[in-house]
Amino acid sequence: MSDRDARVPLVLDTDIGSDIDDAVALAYLLRQPRCELLGVTTVTGNVAQRAALCDVICREAGRDEVPIHAGAPEVLLFGPGQPQVPQYEAIAGRPHRTEFPPNTAVEFLRRTIRERPGQVTLLTIGPLTNIALLFATDPEAAALLKQLVLMCGVFTGGGDHGPGDREWNAMVDPIATAMVFRARPPRLLSVGLEVTTRCRLPAEECRRRFRAAGGPLGIVADMAEIWFQGGDAITFHDPLAAAVIFEPQICTYAAGCVTVETQSERLAGLTSFCRQQSAAPHRIAVSVEPEAFIRHYFGVTGG
Repeated sequence: MSDRDARVPLVLDTDIGSDIDDAVALAYLLRQPRCELLGVTTVTGNVAQRAALCDVICREAGRDEVPIHAGAPEVLLFGPGQPQVPQYEAIAGRPHRTEFPPNTAVEFLRRTIRERPGQVTLLTIGPLTNIALLFATDPEAAALLKQLVLMCGVFTGGGDHGPGDREWNAMVDPIATAMVFRARPPRLLSVGLEVTTRCRLPAEECRRRFRAAGGPLGIVADMAEIWFQGGDAITFHDPLAAAVIFEPQICTYAAGCVTVETQSERLAGLTSFCRQQSAAPHRIAVSVEPEAFIRHYFGVTGG
């Protein structure tokens, strides 16, 4: 079996239930035949409600065996946090799990990574509190990963994102963000806002495609209606970070070093990138082919 056909053992860490794109990414992973989804962990705010959303989407995909663990509800030291889970309203009246023991995510991550050293891809599409706690309490965990893929940061500017912009996942818990970028796993890729914002579809097209696909995207369509009360489109931030694990050619990349501002409260969570030709600890996405991404995403999920 070639590397292109091999299955990828993967754990997803998510703040599902705030922006709709986390749910759109989970639906993709559940339909991606090369994804061996080892589990899902939730972070920030009402982590039990976020876990319940994961549970419902997994069940819609016929995947109720996927472990789901609630993680850290609060930031490490300072940051805005993210207490509310507005899309929980979409499943509040549906049967779903309500009992998720608190703070089991970090131990699940630690155990899963240690059971399969050098094999696990960790995909993080929310604030980085769980991952910072993992790396702080088990300093070897980062080195035992195959790779760490983040939807996090703003790096190269361009478009509406200048050098003073901050990305939400990076700024919610800026200390955690800095800790994760300093951890130095064997491979770290971050897909930033200036790239993900190019992958966007209007509400009506999302409704049509999600309903046509059914399965996990069917329940995501219900969640999206709450999202559409405040916006007329979906930007596929997190699904792009998921997709490049399996189709890396959708984006182009640069190697270098990411630093994170933690001293200034006004700029905390600001990410900066410096290109390096050698001994570069990080990679970032620098461009994307939006049409290729959309074709790939719905080729996997249907719709």
